[in-house]
Amino acid sequence: MGQVEATTERIIAADPEEVFDTLADYSGTRAKLLPEHFSEYEVREGGDGEGTVVHWKLQATSKRVRDCLLEVSEPTSGQLVEKDRNSSMVTTWTVTPAGEGNARVVVTTTWTGAGGIGGFFERTFAPKGLGRIYDAVLARLAAEVEGQQGQ
Repeated sequence: MGQVEATTERIIAADPEEVFDTLADYSGTRAKLLPEHFSEYEVREGGDGEGTVVHWKLQATSKRVRDCLLEVSEPTSGQLVEKDRNSSMVTTWTVTPAGEGNARVVVTTTWTGAGGIGGFFERTFAPKGLGRIYDAVLARLAAEVEGQQGQ
């Protein structure tokens, strides 16, 4: 068994604070950012950043569905951490300035992978698949906030 990690990032042409606020808006905007891999989205507590508890099912592959119950924290400025109560999975969203009027968003998901041959395939293929899923989330985030500039 070993740690599995998937990371993706994107530069978004919007104010970093606005980008962070949009990501942290679990009761509003966040559901619109999720591609078809996510289902049964439900905010169970809170709804805005720190203290939020949110549920969804993540279908990473045609056979692999993960039932996620996530506790959200904000350990540092510009950072959201989603810890799954049902597994070792932790997703960290980090939003930082990237030049005038731009934000860099980095999303990293880690979890304890399986052992043996299954673990080998998980470590080999899961990060790429999850990276594609979060690329789609970041593209939707960019479309959401870049379209609001100057409004």
